[in-house]
Amino acid sequence: MTAPAPIPPRVLTVAGSDSGGGAGIQADLKTMLALGTHGMSVLTAVTAQNSLGVQGAWELPAEAVRAQYRSVVDDIGVQAVKTGMLSSAVLVDTVAELLAETAAPVVVDPVGVSKHGDALLAAEALDSVRTKLLPVATVATPNLDEVTQLTGVAVTDEPGMRRAAAAILGYGPRWVVIKGGHLPGAAVDLLTDGSEEHWLRAPRLDNRHTHGTGCTLASAIACGLARGQDVPTAVRGAKDYVTGAIRAGFALGEGIGPVDHGWQTRPGR
Repeated sequence: MTAPAPIPPRVLTVAGSDSGGGAGIQADLKTMLALGTHGMSVLTAVTAQNSLGVQGAWELPAEAVRAQYRSVVDDIGVQAVKTGMLSSAVLVDTVAELLAETAAPVVVDPVGVSKHGDALLAAEALDSVRTKLLPVATVATPNLDEVTQLTGVAVTDEPGMRRAAAAILGYGPRWVVIKGGHLPGAAVDLLTDGSEEHWLRAPRLDNRHTHGTGCTLASAIACGLARGQDVPTAVRGAKDYVTGAIRAGFALGEGIGPVDHGWQTRPGR
């Protein structure tokens, strides 16, 4: 008899769709496949999106989000969950309630704006992110614009990243990754739980095709957690994976191309 195939770690993304395939649900599932996990999805919104920006966005009703989530979690189960674009207070509240009932680590990417500066989160939803979503996060992964949205802290240097981390941790996540990619110099991120710090550095790469980096990092962290890694190990591995994906990013369309989620298996690499 043939032995049954082993079941890979199961990771669920709760996020919006990027029709251009570089970010959102599409980036999450590509990352999960590349890192050897079984990716599953709860779609929260549909966007018309390409390399030039977001041309339109349509939110799904909360009951559709809830039904997708329960369908997956109650039957298949999950070892980690990643959240991305939630867009409204209603969806943030709905997803936070579902996560609070799920015994799995949660990576919250508090998506506020797209790579092109398009708003992806309603202003009235910010308080729900602070008071309901961040408290259920194992790891939160805001970029510097999202830090300012949520806390009012404007980060211009590495000491500012430490202040930003303290402000985000005040809302309740166990760990936070402050992504410092928008600062000059090396690409530095700060991982901390308020007591220990890990400064993660990588060379700044001469490649403008970086669409999907935030989604990809958060998904890669979730993959590590689903494998049973501790948070620092999962984040370091995710940083390495994203650095390679940025290095291999390619032109697509007339604007900013995506990172290459399959960079580890491309011929010649």
